[in-house]
Amino acid sequence: MQEERKGEIYMLLLSLLESWFPILSIFSIALVGAMFSFAFSVSIAAMIFISLVIYQKKLPELFQKDARKDLLLTTFFINLLFILAFTGLQYTTAGNMAVIIFMQLFFAYLYFNVFGDHKLSTTHTIGAIIMALGAFLVLIPEDLSLNKGDLIIFISAAIAPFANLYQKRARSYVSSESILAFRNIVALPLLFAIAFIAEPIPSQKNLLQALPYILGIGFLVLGLSKVLYIEALHRISITKVSAMLALIPLFTLIFAYFTLQEVPEVRQMLGIIPILIGGYLITKPNS
Repeated sequence: MQEERKGEIYMLLLSLLESWFPILSIFSIALVGAMFSFAFSVSIAAMIFISLVIYQKKLPELFQKDARKDLLLTTFFINLLFILAFTGLQYTTAGNMAVIIFMQLFFAYLYFNVFGDHKLSTTHTIGAIIMALGAFLVLIPEDLSLNKGDLIIFISAAIAPFANLYQKRARSYVSSESILAFRNIVALPLLFAIAFIAEPIPSQKNLLQALPYILGIGFLVLGLSKVLYIEALHRISITKVSAMLALIPLFTLIFAYFTLQEVPEVRQMLGIIPILIGGYLITKPNS
């Protein structure tokens, strides 16, 4: 199997897992707060990846000098992204979050294709543009205004390409597991400090009720899906990875309908059509 096609399969599996992130987070935030939800989820992911790193005898990779700068920058940008995402989810819907975070496609295309030297083929460019138009159709409400949560998540989307860039660079030196172990372990003390300062300490009852959602976020979203994500970044371009994330809003809208009773608006459903068409074009192999 070609490496590029393998990366696309990883992104498809990732999209299924990541589509549950806003849904699980909304349930968890309602019980223990945004920052505690994130901090506890990162704790789960950190335990998973440090165990993997030790088992695979990759512990020295955490101290790899050549990767240090990229690992630190990855840690900064990815955790800032998630802090904003968890904060924004307090004020918006799961469907809106899934679509708005997809706007990282615009920023990736702007940073790396318009101002950078990483060029796409004509077919891939058309696919990216079509997907972007579909995202705008879903994103822009009838009154042409964004609520606070939408705006916060929009800012996180602007940060995402930088996190992707440094993860891609770090992967050239160390394994996916080492990247994820490093970024979770280094961030954990600061995340709990922010949580204790910003939010009331959750009760034991609420924490136990939130535990299934925290485990889901920590293991599936911050764990397995991130391995798939970094491995995909290792095989395909950042812009193409960002474009394929357009599948996540489709899955989230479906799952949110059944779990949160969020009924998609007509414009959201219409926006899914160009997103899927663009998704086909962006993953079409070059002739």
